[in-house]
Amino acid sequence: MKLVCKKQNLNAAVASVSRAVALKSTIAALEGIKIKVSETTAELTGYDLEMGIKTEIPVESDKSGEFVFNSQLFSDIIRKMPDGDITIEIDERLSTRISSGMIEYSIISLSADEYPDIPDFESEKSIKISQNILKNMINQTVFAVSVNENKPILTGELFEITDKSFNLVALDGFRLAVRSEQIDCDEDYKFVVPSKALKELSNLLKDDDDLFVTIYTSRKHIVFDVNGYRVMSRLLEGDFHNYRGSLPPSSSTEVIINTKSLINSLERCTLLINDRIKAPVKCLFENGEVKISCSTALGKVNDALEADISGSVIEIGFNCRYLIEALKATESDKVRLFMNGGLGPMKISPLEGDSYTFLVLPVRLTAN
Repeated sequence: MKLVCKKQNLNAAVASVSRAVALKSTIAALEGIKIKVSETTAELTGYDLEMGIKTEIPVESDKSGEFVFNSQLFSDIIRKMPDGDITIEIDERLSTRISSGMIEYSIISLSADEYPDIPDFESEKSIKISQNILKNMINQTVFAVSVNENKPILTGELFEITDKSFNLVALDGFRLAVRSEQIDCDEDYKFVVPSKALKELSNLLKDDDDLFVTIYTSRKHIVFDVNGYRVMSRLLEGDFHNYRGSLPPSSSTEVIINTKSLINSLERCTLLINDRIKAPVKCLFENGEVKISCSTALGKVNDALEADISGSVIEIGFNCRYLIEALKATESDKVRLFMNGGLGPMKISPLEGDSYTFLVLPVRLTAN
């Protein structure tokens, strides 16, 4: 078999589908990219038994067939080829010649017989949403996804459609992130998508409100149809935490503050914190000022920022990294901070509306 395609098309497809390839597997074919060729198209698939990415590119081929290339080697070869046409020739023993201009590689491909089929998918429900909006929703919540495999359901994000509102929710026991958008959908349903699939999906989504992604779901699987790619993933099973019960109903202190200034101050505190030396950052809210301090074996730092503060004076401690990640995810010039004493969570909201709500649990401060 002999096929010819454009390097630009092949390189882009290989780079994307390889993200779903298994790094190590007892099935050698799963460490590769499956290519199914017809006379005019080549379908490329990466699959690790949990997530798959599939796309098609135009080719010219003298016959149909399918084969598997080692993902890492094939990706490196295609990336190093010059722009223009790439020719791939495969004989009956799977000996493969990949050439472009004066460059020629000879490698061995694998039989596609050992490559598992991606599960058949019958969509039960579907929704369509702007790519830019979904990308923003993922990027603003993924920081709060748990990495603790002891609670697998929390290693994904909850997709909740209710009352024409689309909510994306992540939590890890220390932080909670909720991102909401209005959506034209009359049904109420929910499911949990692994964060790995969402991170790879985010790489494919465009920053364009005029482009859309269609989301198809069944009882056990989800498919995202985006820009010529199909991203399939298993859904996580189990009951997601009742996040609404974690949202504080009231607050005794409300603060409006410049987000960048607060992040910069907290990042100065991180210079005294590392994996071996840990300490909370202390925040004192009083008299139109936020006093921030941190003390470790490496030294001490003190800072003060102007803020619009109403309500009770409050002193509260936080894991510095957790608070920084939540503030960066707001993507807002200013934010509202709501607190109810030194032992309750901080709620972070936009100045107007409720497009996002972030909670960060405090760290108990010890007496000096």
